[in-house]
Amino acid sequence: MARILLAEDDDVMRQFLAKALQRAGYEVEAFGNGLDAFDAVSRKCYDLLLADVVMPGLDGIELARRAAKEQPGLKVMFITGFAAVALKAKEQTPKGTRVLSKPFHLRDLVNQVDRMLAA
Repeated sequence: MARILLAEDDDVMRQFLAKALQRAGYEVEAFGNGLDAFDAVSRKCYDLLLADVVMPGLDGIELARRAAKEQPGLKVMFITGFAAVALKAKEQTPKGTRVLSKPFHLRDLVNQVDRMLAA
């Protein structure tokens, strides 16, 4: 079972995303901020980091940079409602990073995750 680290500061969104991914058969650990998520990276191995780009404290881009140093094989996907930030994120993050723009259907998220983890 693939392990997903989810970092999303919106409580309701985080719960919806975690449930959808768990129903799809993934093990999900969800955190409300980048600092707690990064702390988890130092303790456990994950297959995918799914992070909101804009979060207080440690944002998703910096979280991805730090997490990729800790776990070089970690795949990264950002979720964001800010298209301009998403374009900038692609330039500053680990190779192969994907961006999923809000709003999106939970089925689309699961399909994107399935593809990333299968690659």
